[in-house]
Amino acid sequence: MQHDLQLRAAARAIYDACYPTEDWAPVGFDEAERYATVHYRQAVGAAQQARAVLASRGEQLILPALV
Repeated sequence: MQHDLQLRAAARAIYDACYPTEDWAPVGFDEAERYATVHYRQAVGAAQQARAVLASRGEQLILPALV
C-alpha cells in the first residue's frame, strides 16, 4: 500500500485507534503491515470503506502525509 499514502495514513489512524496497546494487537502498525496481520487487514478494510462512504457523498478524504 506504499503507493497510496492517504489510504495508508487512514489505515494507520484506524489501527492505532482500534489497537492502542499490545493488549489489543501484538505488534505496531509497520510490523503488522509487513506481515499483513489480521489487525492490519481489518484497518485497511475500514479505511477503504471510509473512503468509499466519503467519496459517495462528494467529499474528499484529507489526511496528513506520513513523515
